Amino acid sequence: MGLNGTQEINITPALPTDGKTGEMGMVMANLSELVGWGRKYSLHPLLFGLACCAIEQITAGMSRFDISRFGSEVFRASPRQADLLIVSGRVSNKMAPVIQRLHAQMLEPNWVIAMGDCASVGGPFNNYAIIQGVDKLIPVDVYVPGCPPRPEALFYAITRLQEKVQKFGIGERVSGS
Repeated sequence: MGLNGTQEINITPALPTDGKTGEMGMVMANLSELVGWGRKYSLHPLLFGLACCAIEQITAGMSRFDISRFGSEVFRASPRQADLLIVSGRVSNKMAPVIQRLHAQMLEPNWVIAMGDCASVGGPFNNYAIIQGVDKLIPVDVYVPGCPPRPEALFYAITRLQEKVQKFGIGERVSGS
């Protein structure tokens, strides 16, 4: 056997012994469950932050924490391209109509996460200028505690929201429910 020598190689195709033939099989699934699974892993958050919690929200997108593991790595700049509003920070009376307008312009079904104590209950600011919880303006699906909450807390909220999103079927969710 060398460079000049030839060797006959006998190649025989392996026959499937376990019943697998490579033919197309059938997969049965409920369409509503498939749509829920697709929505679960394709949440598109709106690029929106109000105060110090927004820094933690931005940090969640960096390589150390990697929000892309949850299918939410692309923060949308337009509410018409987003279906997840993460309200991160305190909401003032001047900002309230803006948040309501953004929520109204978002795709249906849309989802809301209140990130931090200020967005959830007003935080330490118990005065006339701060809304005592964004749920007074728009419906909130998941609350994230903390001041400011860590990116891991946001990830936990996203996984809870993904479980909630998957349960909704086609056309079941309307704004305000």
